[in-house]
Amino acid sequence: MLGAALLMLGESSRAGDVRDIELRRLFEPTEAEREDEATGRIYIYDGLRDIDVERAVQDEYDRIENMMFIREKKTDGKGEVLKDPATGEDVVEDDGC
Repeated sequence: MLGAALLMLGESSRAGDVRDIELRRLFEPTEAEREDEATGRIYIYDGLRDIDVERAVQDEYDRIENMMFIREKKTDGKGEVLKDPATGEDVVEDDGC
């Protein structure tokens, strides 16, 4: 049981690490990342909160053609990710894919 809990903590930590990387890339891209975008590269952002996506649409509009958002997590008024009461899983937007 302890091993499963530690595994889940590790996965949660890795998910947080990836989210941090994606947010950095989204709002503070490196020069190399901007050059990649200039050549047409598209980056897929997976599992960001809806408020982060909305901020990107507002603040990074000039780069929006190089972004795709999937499995966007819905949040409450405080920015906390909503949980499905039946499953405990994060509530995500249906992206139609």
